[in-house]
Amino acid sequence: MIVTIDCGNTRIKWGVHDGRQWRAQGAVGYSEISALAALPGTWQARAVWLASVAGEAATQSVCAALSAWQPLIKRVSTGTADGGVINAYDNPAQLGVDRWLALIGARGMTPAACLVVMAGTATTIDTLTAEGEFAGGLILPGLDLMRRSLARDTAALPLAEGEYTSLPRNTGNAIVTGCIEAQLGAIERAFRRIANEPDALCLISGGNAQPLAAQLALPHRRIDNLVLEGLARLARITVGD
Repeated sequence: MIVTIDCGNTRIKWGVHDGRQWRAQGAVGYSEISALAALPGTWQARAVWLASVAGEAATQSVCAALSAWQPLIKRVSTGTADGGVINAYDNPAQLGVDRWLALIGARGMTPAACLVVMAGTATTIDTLTAEGEFAGGLILPGLDLMRRSLARDTAALPLAEGEYTSLPRNTGNAIVTGCIEAQLGAIERAFRRIANEPDALCLISGGNAQPLAAQLALPHRRIDNLVLEGLARLARITVGD
């Protein structure tokens, strides 16, 4: 079994892959790191691949909870070329490892040009060519950050708990719809750059993927845990199925 760990900004996602399919996946908050200690007693791993954007202290806490697997843990960092993806960032090491792995995961799902959207604490919108080159991308505040910034930095607007509607008629709906439409606009503009490529596709993942995917007016697939998909793809290439 290959175990994958994604230490994100707000949660730790994990998955167990047998080389053909996922056997299990889960997620815990950083206040629940101790729950990860049950994993080594449940699964017999031959490799544990971990990626983190959470900072060193949080990452070390995760590794400590998985101490029974310590000799097996490999911490993954952004590379220049791996898993069928070429990193064309001006400074390749500056590309976040979560974005890098999402691109690698996407490459395993389609050989066509694609837009890779990670909708989490931040929203990232990355372009992957049919030749496997990461051509560049965008970083936006995520939906929750957008809502909170309006509540924090304006005198009269609340932390909205509205819903998406095409013509909002109350403040809560106006804020939520405005935030979603802003994200959709960025995604759809980015997709125009590859729209004429054969079988061009948008892959969208992350905790805020659902409200965006529900309104996207372009070919797309919603993928659960695209970073874990990238980790599993890299691990299988390296250690075999």
